[in-house]
Amino acid sequence: MQFHHHGYVSEDPRIEEASGTGVNRPDTLPDQVDVLIVGSGPAGMIAAAQLAKFPNITTRIVERRPGRLRLGQADGIQARSVETFQAFGFAERITAEAYRITEMAFWTPDPDNPSHIVRSSVAPDDASGEISEFPHLIVNQARVLDYFAEFARNAPARLTPDYGLEFQDLRIDHGEDYPVTVTLRHVCGDQEGLERTVKARYVIGCDGAHSRVREAIGRKHIGKVANHAWGVMDVLATTDFPDIRTKCAIQSASGGSILHIPREGGHLFRMYVDLGEVAGDDNRRIRQTTLETTIAKANQILHPYTLEVKDCAWYTVYEVGHRVTDKFDDVPPEATGTRAPRVFITGDACHTHSAKAGQGMNVSMQDGWNIAWKLGHVLSGIAPESLLETYSSERQVVAQNLIDFDREWSSLMAKPAEEFSNPQELKEFYVKTAEFPAGFMTEYQPSMITGGKAHQHLATGFPVGKRFKSAPAMRVCDGNDVHLGHHATADGRWRIYVFADQSAPTGHSPLTNWADWMLNSPRSPVVKYTPEETDLDSLFDIKVIYRRPHGEVEFGPMIPALFMPKVGPFQLTDYEKVYAVDPEHDIFEARGIDPKGAVVVVRPDQYVSLVTALDATDELAAFFDGAMLGQRR
Repeated sequence: MQFHHHGYVSEDPRIEEASGTGVNRPDTLPDQVDVLIVGSGPAGMIAAAQLAKFPNITTRIVERRPGRLRLGQADGIQARSVETFQAFGFAERITAEAYRITEMAFWTPDPDNPSHIVRSSVAPDDASGEISEFPHLIVNQARVLDYFAEFARNAPARLTPDYGLEFQDLRIDHGEDYPVTVTLRHVCGDQEGLERTVKARYVIGCDGAHSRVREAIGRKHIGKVANHAWGVMDVLATTDFPDIRTKCAIQSASGGSILHIPREGGHLFRMYVDLGEVAGDDNRRIRQTTLETTIAKANQILHPYTLEVKDCAWYTVYEVGHRVTDKFDDVPPEATGTRAPRVFITGDACHTHSAKAGQGMNVSMQDGWNIAWKLGHVLSGIAPESLLETYSSERQVVAQNLIDFDREWSSLMAKPAEEFSNPQELKEFYVKTAEFPAGFMTEYQPSMITGGKAHQHLATGFPVGKRFKSAPAMRVCDGNDVHLGHHATADGRWRIYVFADQSAPTGHSPLTNWADWMLNSPRSPVVKYTPEETDLDSLFDIKVIYRRPHGEVEFGPMIPALFMPKVGPFQLTDYEKVYAVDPEHDIFEARGIDPKGAVVVVRPDQYVSLVTALDATDELAAFFDGAMLGQRR
């Protein structure tokens, strides 16, 4: 964390100085806003947190609940989400209070006594850290929302939710400065029952599976219910089941299956209990299944072990459904490219699936982050409106891949034990597909913010279109061994990581030529697009990694000025842009960096946009000319 560059800070440095719309922010919802977020679930709160870093934009978030969420439905936090929390500054704190999954036990019918279950195998959960340096966690969704709310509240825009307001409808009048008219209704307080309207430039619908925003823009949920029901309970209980504090997939010979997930705090756990097939004419009667019935079913599956529930914090029954909305914005498919979208839908509003793969909250947060930084850039005049078209095209593919994965996983979970040809089939699928549910299989296709792969061979470990996979490096200024990507915060900036050629840092080299071009050429994106009267790194956070050990790189003439920018009102030198090789973890070897070096461009939500050679400055300039708007300096 960097601070003091605007003057001495003696209090919590996470509380930034209010600026722009955050100064004297009105308590009541204004009549006009730039962005209106509907719903304060995971997608809505991460969008609010990101947009709170753009104080020149008026953003408000409305929620029908009277206050913060107390009991969250989701609880699975995949490694990609913890990586995201790192960017928002709370990965360590939420990890400290969460339950960490390190392995998964698989229970199947005892071959010698099929009426009993036995532990048949245990699979480690990324034990080597090969998938990610971040853990797989379980924690209440409400706490995730609390942390994002804290970030938004402490950011320059001082963004907080407007509770007790329910979305009713919207109308789009193209051509107006604030084209989206939203009707809201007060559902609590002194004004309960009264309606009011708000005009917005853009609306983000984060209002769940029964989204009214989705209905208002005429989008359709496509898919069907799988006719299989599960009872879900968060409980405190006494039991003789030995793996009660281990994540388990439990299959019985005749009683169905359980997905068992320990919760944070050491005592609470969640069970997804198989309630079986649902008749076509059930008319949702299965959803009336009582907690007592579900507990009895759980005991049947766990035999010979028993479960005595002492307290239930949350209980529901759901039927597995797999649906993806036909498009994630308001522009009809045939009109794409002819006008900018004004309304976007995220999370459960545009994709629904089972909860057992632990994907709902995780994918929803990436939806919200994706659209939020793009709106921040468009409304700040950094990027053209055409950038907004990439939201639906990028995230709809991700949602469909999720549905396909979840359909297979949930089908396996519901499959009777006797139908498995191999008792280890469920475990094998879990291990084989581990990278997908961890959140690291997303790969965006070429667009105005994702380049081609002509230079991919220069950095094979940073695939274009996939998230930037961090690795350790040695920070030169203080000799600290740090993860390179962990310094990238959710501040809306592009990241450019420059991996030096073998000849750097002494004398003239491809690296010094590149740095000189970036600092002085009129074609350089830093020169063309960095806003006037701002720090050199206000839009592009550029770091250099030398192919030398820490002791062979020193600050002074050998370091180009680009990598030692002056920041803040006192124009202090930022020393945290220069890195060297960690002798125990060579990042050049780990990420397949060519001896000639490479430039890796990463967009604000941590996905690799481009890999180029140090001498491919024309390509770098052309890329940003397509992603940025107008002459800045």
